[in-house]
Amino acid sequence: MRVLGIEGTAWAASAAYFDSETDGVLIDSDPYQPGSGGIHPREAAEHMSEAIPRVIERVLSEADQVDVVAFSRGPGLGPCLRIVASAARALAQSLDVPLVGVNHMVAHLEIGRHRSGFTNPVCLNASGANAHVLGYHNGRYQVLGETMDTGVGNALDKFARHLDWSHPGGPKIEDRAKDGEYVPLPYVVKGMDFSFSGIMSAAKDAVEAPSTGNRNSSSSGDAVDSGERIEDVCFSLQETVFAMLAEVSERALSLTGSDELVLGGGVGQNARLRGMLAEMCDARGASFHAPEPRFLRDNAGMIAVLGAKMATAGDTLPIEESRVDPNFRPDEVDVTWRGGESVSRPTTDAEEVIGAEAVVDLGEDVSKRRRPKRYRHPDLDARLRRERTASEARLTSLARREGVPTPTVRDVDLREGTIVLERVGRADLSAGITPERVRELGGHLATLHGAGFVHGDPTPRNVRISPERTYCIDFGLGYHTDETEDHAMDLHVFERSLAGTAAAFEVCRAAFEAGYREAGDEAVLDRLREIEGRGRYR
Repeated sequence: MRVLGIEGTAWAASAAYFDSETDGVLIDSDPYQPGSGGIHPREAAEHMSEAIPRVIERVLSEADQVDVVAFSRGPGLGPCLRIVASAARALAQSLDVPLVGVNHMVAHLEIGRHRSGFTNPVCLNASGANAHVLGYHNGRYQVLGETMDTGVGNALDKFARHLDWSHPGGPKIEDRAKDGEYVPLPYVVKGMDFSFSGIMSAAKDAVEAPSTGNRNSSSSGDAVDSGERIEDVCFSLQETVFAMLAEVSERALSLTGSDELVLGGGVGQNARLRGMLAEMCDARGASFHAPEPRFLRDNAGMIAVLGAKMATAGDTLPIEESRVDPNFRPDEVDVTWRGGESVSRPTTDAEEVIGAEAVVDLGEDVSKRRRPKRYRHPDLDARLRRERTASEARLTSLARREGVPTPTVRDVDLREGTIVLERVGRADLSAGITPERVRELGGHLATLHGAGFVHGDPTPRNVRISPERTYCIDFGLGYHTDETEDHAMDLHVFERSLAGTAAAFEVCRAAFEAGYREAGDEAVLDRLREIEGRGRYR
């Protein structure tokens, strides 16, 4: 099959020709370069209207035959999307070939799966307006985790604009970071979700205030000294932001049991991010693939490749139904070109388990060792291991006193990041997710919230089950809070992980919320609905 792909979601006017028999991809792109600041929607649309005909003409001059026209249907800037869609419709009609509408974000991850040859990987999308961790389950790419505020590329660009650097800012930050040293910045991970707003505010504050001549930063990382060198802040931005992305990717691998990770999105061109992910996967014995740069930045090649898969599956669009969707989320796409497999693998207890946070030795007791993560800066890594070990010991014991089944803490070594606990349960909840079990868990989380703290990472891998009881384990990301927002995020983390692992998600979600409602605050469930609407492109 020979496909002409057209991409134009924001800044890159691009056309490509893909021949599925040879696997050859020809790409021609004409990116928009703003004179100052970030992308201006009106200027981007003007550029798109001028550049799209040119790139299509150049690609068609090299094409033998076109069997399908595929275009980026969303997400993106509405005016740009409409220009591309109009060009695609006109071309499909003039050539009398089928039309395919492609989700831009799914194309980012599918090109990685296609080029890697992986069967069912976890996918990290790190692009300008987005950051997602996804896995294929129940016929869709489920969002296991995502940014709760701004996309990773946009966050870096905002910092660069603060310094009056031209767009795009990411490569300039990467270049200045080469001569930097580490200074603490906020680090916000909630299960597999994350936030960049706090770190960007701290980074801006760090470079604009008068220098104090010292670096006595808070040990919690919630503040940095004023007047830091720009090189140091750039270095620390990369170390912190990319460590967050690597951590949530590892947590997704641990949750699903997958041993494959692919990277997509323009920020994936950053060598430090690719290096962190490769180191993380190597330590886990997992395989990692990042496509070549021309397939990472916005491009029509990925649109054409996915367009071929969709057309082969019969997933084409009548012209009258080919409207664009600026808010088109990846988890809204019915994946017609794949079978019924799932990224989630069955899990069984072994003598040694490599989790996202620690290596766990299962004997008469359980010994958890938060070994240093090579991909993280040593100072950041030491702080996280110490804080999370202390949190796990403290909150495990506190939850037990509140009546929630947890293991007894036998011993703690904060310096080594080691904790010894009673061995509880016969298996993880992930090995036997049922409505009855998740209903019980909902009640447990309501009890924790009533006591003024959250679990922080309540996934099916952090719940143990026996015939009689359902236990909560691994409170390393937990913290004290009475905020409704934090309690709702705890529920959101569980439901997101449930969507990527449970066979009967809707039934289990209803049972989970019923269990919470019986013992908890209805306002938390109301806030949960609000949080669900905050995902990118809602």
